[in-house]
Parts: sequence; structure tokens; C-alpha cells
Amino acid sequence: MLTVPSPCRSKYPMEPVGLTLFTFAMSHYSEKIRWVLQASSLPFREVIMTPAFHMLPALRMGGQGQTTLPILREQRLNGRQVHVQDSTRILLWLDERHGPLGLLPQGVELREECLAIEDRFDNIGRDIARFLYLDAFRHDDKILALWTDHAQGWKHRLVRLGYPLIKQVFKFRLNITPSAAKRSEERILQALAWLEGRLSDGRLYLVGSRLSVADITAASLLAPLACPSQHPVYSTPDYVGLLRPRSISLDMNRPALVWVRKLYDLHRGDMPQLRQAA
Repeated sequence: MLTVPSPCRSKYPMEPVGLTLFTFAMSHYSEKIRWVLQASSLPFREVIMTPAFHMLPALRMGGQGQTTLPILREQRLNGRQVHVQDSTRILLWLDERHGPLGLLPQGVELREECLAIEDRFDNIGRDIARFLYLDAFRHDDKILALWTDHAQGWKHRLVRLGYPLIKQVFKFRLNITPSAAKRSEERILQALAWLEGRLSDGRLYLVGSRLSVADITAASLLAPLACPSQHPVYSTPDYVGLLRPRSISLDMNRPALVWVRKLYDLHRGDMPQLRQAA
């Protein structure tokens, strides 16, 4: 269990910093932190990593024996670099270091409620990825294109050559099997039903009267199912037509998914950012 920092001003001395966010293009966890940074008006540079080639840098930067993204790096004036791995840890670190963030309510009860909802939707992130890739891996050429879209030439070629092995390792690590995907679908449907219950009183925001981390997490994690037009991957014809999970229970007009697209329409307009491949 992560310790939630108290909603107070940063204890660190003010100094010029540079923030770099290391992401995957298809990662809904990366989208969550990208959105938090942009909504909080925190300037950052985004580096989109190439699958497989991300592993050693992620292990080195994260220092936790994990290869997961996103990772946020802060470059300080004295040359020191600080790396934070995992979207929830990044969120809480940003609130402590650069906050208080307006996206986190300052009252104790609302803050706890907001973070509980954030945790609820974080917990289905792997389920959504597992459910998505079970069918998406039938279209290897499209997955390869998405994985290598930002890759440098030689990395692009090596990923294509090593794709059969990379695919098998990916399926093993994420436990992508029909039975596991079926269980994931059930958990996703439970989360959607909970969300629709929460929204049934006509509210727009999940906690309080304005956008919060609860809304950003739910919308970002469900974006692969809702396909908002603002997302550079989940809105593409290839993704919507071929890769989006197919299920009658995940109809695009389902209220929870309509809500996701509404949040994107209201809060994810064109926000300039600097990206570079790695």
C-alpha cells in the first residue's frame, strides 16, 4: 500500500527542473500521467520507447527490478536526476514535489475517495491490455506498425526480426490466454457497471464538481475501449476497425464509454508536447 502524502506544499527548495516522461504509445497508464502533467500545466518532454528496447533503460531508471512504463525523470539544476516509476507513484510524487495538484482534492475525505477510484481503475489496466491483445495479435502487421511507429530505423528492423519471440514473451508476461482474457473481461464489465452506477445521478465528474485524478484515471484506462478521437492511437481506423476488443457488452454506445469520450472532448483538446523516439 502506497503512503498518501498529505496535501501540503512541496518541502523541496525551488529550483529549475526539467521533466521527461518515458512512455509507450499504446500505454493507457502513460496516457494517464501525460494527461495529469498537461492538465497541471507542468512542462515536460515525452520520449516514446520501443518495446523490447525499453527494458534495460527501464530497469536502470526505475531501480525496482521492473520494466514497466511510464517513468518520469526530473533533471535538477545541480545535475542530479530523480526517476519515479509507476503511474500512481508518479502522481503522488508530483503532488508532493510540484503540488499541491489541483487534480487532487485537498479535503481528506474527498482526497481518499479520489485515490480509491484511481486505484479501482488502475487495477483493471492489465485486464484491458490482456483482453485487447488476445484478439489484436491476430493482426501482427498492425501491432508491429504501432510498436515501431516511433522507432529509429535500426530498432525498427530489429523489432520486426525479433517480433515472434517478443510476442511470445509479451503473451507470457501478461498471461494472454483465452481463459485469463475471459476473467479479465468479467472484471472490466464489473468496473464499467460500477462507473455507470456512479454516473447514474447525472454527474459529470466522479469526485466533487471538477476534473480530478479519479476522472483522468478512469477515462485513460478505458480509452482503449472507448476510442476517443483525441487519442493518437486509439482513434486510428486500424485500431478501431481491427484491434479494439470485440464484445457485445463493450458496445461503443455503452454509457460508461460515452462518458469517456465526453471527458476527452471537454479536457483533451490539442495540447502541444515535444516527443522523441527512443
